[in-house]
Amino acid sequence: MTNKNIHKVAILGAGVMGAQIAAHCANAGIPVLLYDLAAKDGDANGIVNKALAVLKKLKPAPFGTADAMQLIEPVNYDQHLERLSEADLVIEAVAERMDIKKAVYDNVEDHVAKDALFTTNTSGLSITELATVLPDSLQHKFCGVHFFNPPRYMHLVELIPTKDTEQSVLDRLEAFLTTTLGKGVVIAKDTPNFIANRIGVFSIISTMFHGQRLGIPFETIDALTGVLIGRPKSATFRTADVVGLDTLAHTITTMDNGLPDDPWHKYYQQPEWMATLIEKGQLGQKSGRGVYWKKGRDILVLDPETGEYREQNAEIDEAVLAIMKKAKPQERLQQLHALKDNKQAQFLWSIFRDLFHYCAYQLSDIADTARDIDFAIRWGFGYSHGPFETWQAGGWEQVAALIEQDIQAGQTMANVALPSWVLEVKGVHQARGSYSSADKVFKPRSEAAVYQRQLFPDSLLGETVNYGDAVFEDDDIRMWHQGDGIAIVSFKTKKHIISDGVLKGLRKATQLAEQDYKGLVIWQTEEPFTLGANLAPAAQAVAAGQVAQVEALVNEFQQTSQALRFCGVPVVVATRGMVLGGGCEFSIHADAVVAAFESYIGLVEAGVGLLPAGGGLKEIARRTAKDTFGNDLYPMLEHYFKAVAMAQVSGSAAEAQQIGFLDSHSEVVFNPHEILYVAKAKAAYLAEKGYRPPVQEQHIKVAGTPAIANMEMLLANMLEGHMISEHDYAIAKRIAIVLAGGFVESGSLVSEQYLLDLERHYFIELIQMPKTLQRIEHTLKTGKPLRN
Repeated sequence: MTNKNIHKVAILGAGVMGAQIAAHCANAGIPVLLYDLAAKDGDANGIVNKALAVLKKLKPAPFGTADAMQLIEPVNYDQHLERLSEADLVIEAVAERMDIKKAVYDNVEDHVAKDALFTTNTSGLSITELATVLPDSLQHKFCGVHFFNPPRYMHLVELIPTKDTEQSVLDRLEAFLTTTLGKGVVIAKDTPNFIANRIGVFSIISTMFHGQRLGIPFETIDALTGVLIGRPKSATFRTADVVGLDTLAHTITTMDNGLPDDPWHKYYQQPEWMATLIEKGQLGQKSGRGVYWKKGRDILVLDPETGEYREQNAEIDEAVLAIMKKAKPQERLQQLHALKDNKQAQFLWSIFRDLFHYCAYQLSDIADTARDIDFAIRWGFGYSHGPFETWQAGGWEQVAALIEQDIQAGQTMANVALPSWVLEVKGVHQARGSYSSADKVFKPRSEAAVYQRQLFPDSLLGETVNYGDAVFEDDDIRMWHQGDGIAIVSFKTKKHIISDGVLKGLRKATQLAEQDYKGLVIWQTEEPFTLGANLAPAAQAVAAGQVAQVEALVNEFQQTSQALRFCGVPVVVATRGMVLGGGCEFSIHADAVVAAFESYIGLVEAGVGLLPAGGGLKEIARRTAKDTFGNDLYPMLEHYFKAVAMAQVSGSAAEAQQIGFLDSHSEVVFNPHEILYVAKAKAAYLAEKGYRPPVQEQHIKVAGTPAIANMEMLLANMLEGHMISEHDYAIAKRIAIVLAGGFVESGSLVSEQYLLDLERHYFIELIQMPKTLQRIEHTLKTGKPLRN
């Protein structure tokens, strides 16, 4: 089998998953042939065109930029089957029925290119049975490739081989999915629902069972099984509504039909209330109501006893809340178990216990190692820790003993003993690897070439992570290296907020980098990159009448940005997640940016009543003068003005390039775990080619007074149309003044320092306004902006 790169993809089926997989391939710059049946009336590609129209409206957005859709070509089986041979990878994503999938295979098998890979996106059907209808020429290059919904955002893709799938096929797919599409790949065994759905859906079944057994209302179950225990905010029943009750029921049915000898088989049934809702067409979010119903401004919840919707009344027991929020991880499970007369405590203990029991029993049948189960659940269901991690954190041997006690007492869902291997190990994740119960050994991570790009892959509890050798470290920041001449700076503040300590540390890092290193990378060990500057000290200083202190802080911020810009070695910023305010300003000043595709970048200061004053507006004015063709600076300036005044945040790194927060030469990397590798390579490249820092500019052409007048006219129209408030107007006007270079003649030449002084002057004006202080206070308290 050739290792030819994948340059074009064909998706068979333009349904919800097929269309969204096509969208994410397009995000990665890969042309896609999106197939479906020929429409009976009108345009033969009408079915696909309708699916593409739906994609434009979906939230969260499947596309990183609107123009990515241009890479998807609508085609149909009647007219374009011969074009299937253009694709290097074919992904079948038709309805989850064995007969329909096999019929499609019969139709397309003769048109698949000799070197192409042929895969199915089934969420749980047998890959081996699907392969039975394929000719021998396709057997060796066929496997399952299971994306999770929504495909752009869910990190997990499961690869499921048959006994005939060539290893080179899996290697080729794993590399493509990991680097090109940015996914976390888990190899699963060909069992019903594979790994993530098998474990995740069992967890939902167990939660519903114990909730009903203990008489706990749906909304209280969701309050207990969401962020409180490290799971998504959507918890259990909101997740079911988002997924679709019919989809969940189908997955449960797959387990019922495919696992007749499973000790938990009797629980693989949809509850009566769920069957009733499905019969009524109340399938969840897609139909308007399911477990929950948004009625006007109220969100009502189903009462399964009456079948009617009622107001929510979620209450978490204080003792349970104290355990989950205050107790040490190794004590939580044991304390929940000990509260015998507390229904909520027993509910949480029961769902953890039965999940651990289930995972231990099923491990050898469904996965190679415990690592695969934990990553599948983290990446596919959004848990902060996998089931084995949670068990191990709670004390492996102690929790195992409690599970055994409950098995003996007949309190577990299934009356089967824990596998003997559980008592033979002291945890499944160790420095040497993760446990394989089938082979009875600890297996290290894959050493495939694609994973050499992940200098710090997602780690598991029990593994050790070594973030290099420290150059210096304090409470706010750490500078370190890995012995290759590239220094790295990482923030240690909460949400990587830019504090005074971070500013001082960055300036110190640039000085040390110039002395001892050939490049400097700013990278965080986890998301977000940063939520921006810490506004609390500035607001407090203003309230105390210490305005000069605030101006000194702003000047310090500006000089830090300038230090990054004029550092004697190349500075590369590596971003992922939120890159707001000062984080955006740092990236604008760097020599290069390596951005994970899921980087959400913006200058959001207007939302808290301020303007960007860390050099961001200065740099936009400078870039506008540099990048504009001809003498008219205004069109580009207006584009930036709208983005900053409206506090626009990009929906992706690609969109940030379109807005201009990232330049067109920035590197966009799809796998967030590869950005440090690429950033270090970029810094080394810039150094090797003979890096010279820029010289501070003294002659920046600005648009001046006429541009300010034009932007004020825009604002006046928005104010009159009640699109903005008077305070919004006041903020935006000052942004316009700085971007245009102040009240000077059009075409005037100014220095960088002049623009920085303008930024600082108008920032100080704004922060003293009562309505700005109200916005700052509200945001610090609630985390949300205030419109006043």
